[in-house]
Amino acid sequence: MRSWAVYGGVAAFLLGAAAAATAGGNACKGTIYLTFDTGSQSQADLIAEVLNKHHVKATFFLASEKTVRGDYSLDPAWAPYWKARVEEGHAFGSHTFDHVYWVKDLSGGRMRVKPQFGAQAGKVQDWSAQQYCDEIRRVDTRFTELTGRHLDPIWRAPGGKTSANTLAASKACGYAHAGWAPAGFSGDETSSDAFPNKVLLDKALRDLRGGDIFMAHMGIWSRKDPWAPASLEPLITGLKQKGFCFATLRDHPDFKTKP
Repeated sequence: MRSWAVYGGVAAFLLGAAAAATAGGNACKGTIYLTFDTGSQSQADLIAEVLNKHHVKATFFLASEKTVRGDYSLDPAWAPYWKARVEEGHAFGSHTFDHVYWVKDLSGGRMRVKPQFGAQAGKVQDWSAQQYCDEIRRVDTRFTELTGRHLDPIWRAPGGKTSANTLAASKACGYAHAGWAPAGFSGDETSSDAFPNKVLLDKALRDLRGGDIFMAHMGIWSRKDPWAPASLEPLITGLKQKGFCFATLRDHPDFKTKP
């Protein structure tokens, strides 16, 4: 069901070699999988800069979301950004094209959904499994147009909300769902007054364990004090100091190539 391109195996080898060099040449204490969902894109450039600075590869889940530029994150204007991330060796999955929220399962494998963007934004609709699959694949089609490269066969439901029907639909069209660990919730969608960045950072550094998937966004409209500028770099350096390495979900045991 899950097939990766040849470069995936090469990248996995290189990432494994790089990981072994972390913490002064000692073996990794464990691997953390950083993932980023599209959002307002206000932190897109900063995230790329920090990842490059620290030689960390991450996994990006893409939807065509409205950005602070006034366009959408999968518009042609974003092609240079995504091409650069491809060249850097990051991994990419679908976040549904119009950031479609699941509402409830219906009979016959159908489901009730509510797109956040696109022509049907805000309208509750009943979809078949094939329609849901097509929505996941729309991201791959656009991403290939923008970068010349297909997505990895992974996806993430908006809000992390899945169901028996959405999981069955995605599996039938070749995509495995990637959520996140409880300790991997960045909290960047919460109020910065109630959950200051230092509190979120301290919690992540305290609770993350080897094998955990960490999730943050590339910008959140509602958060007054953005998470990434204050937290991403100290999170990476703090985890490295604790002996952790980083990899994309191509190397995660639940998603990596099966021999």
